[in-house]
Amino acid sequence: MIVAVHQPQYLPWLGYFDKIDRADVFVLLDTVQYKKNEWQNRNRIKAAEGWQWITVPVNYRFPQRIDEVAVNNRERWQHRQRQAIVSNYRKAPFWDDVAPFVEEILAPGWEMLAPLNIFGVKRLAAILGIETPLYVASELGEFPDDPDGRLIAITKHFGADTYLAGSGGRGYMDLARYGRSGVTVLFQEFAHPVYEQRFGAFEPCLSVLDLLFNQGGESLDILRGKR
Repeated sequence: MIVAVHQPQYLPWLGYFDKIDRADVFVLLDTVQYKKNEWQNRNRIKAAEGWQWITVPVNYRFPQRIDEVAVNNRERWQHRQRQAIVSNYRKAPFWDDVAPFVEEILAPGWEMLAPLNIFGVKRLAAILGIETPLYVASELGEFPDDPDGRLIAITKHFGADTYLAGSGGRGYMDLARYGRSGVTVLFQEFAHPVYEQRFGAFEPCLSVLDLLFNQGGESLDILRGKR
């Protein structure tokens, strides 16, 4: 059994869902420190001028965990994002299929960042057709604080013997420790697909929304490199 773990991100890119798809179990790690100016409260969409950020404003105090970070609802972030998504994707081939999800994610009432991100990841995985079970770390119990110990413990929590890491993990993971613990480490090797987008030249590494709006039901096959 293969376990993969990642922080819950906001409307993640294709590589995130490739990692979910390759795992037998995927854990949304909401119990680690929030990282400012990364992907936990923002992502990118395609626009006529290239790409643009869509951002959830947050109230964050170092060293809060992801599940402790509140959404800053004093700002009209839903309104701004809705305008950006409508203006750039309203004429995309599969707008009608994906637009209801956009309204779900931009509905008022999100007080905390983690539930917003977790909801988004689960719904997007379902829309893509990925069937990997998704779990939330804060609902599983306590795990060690050190990164390698935590990942080993989560893997063993599910009775698994293999951990799927991002390709960057080679630079900081203590692989010998995993071996001593009886856990095999695999590294994700994701080749970003090229697909038809709006607005000229292909732009990689966008939110998966871009793929879904442009390719609809073909999105999972494209993600898997079958088209």
